[in-house]
Amino acid sequence: MNLDKTDIAKLQTYLQKKFGNPGLTVRERKVADSVEVYLNGEAIGTIYKDNDEGEISYDFNMSILDIDLEEA
Repeated sequence: MNLDKTDIAKLQTYLQKKFGNPGLTVRERKVADSVEVYLNGEAIGTIYKDNDEGEISYDFNMSILDIDLEEA
């Protein structure tokens, strides 16, 4: 399901407020069914939009590499 500019703006505002971080941004991808989430310019995840019998939800997928955990 496609995400439009209104979806992107709402998602970005929500994430910034939820995590108290204006460094979170949501950007379009070449693939229309998802957008990317960035933290201070670094891609950290992907959001997909789902419509289940008229009920819309957004799924945030964040992959964490084992090498990133070693740096923590």
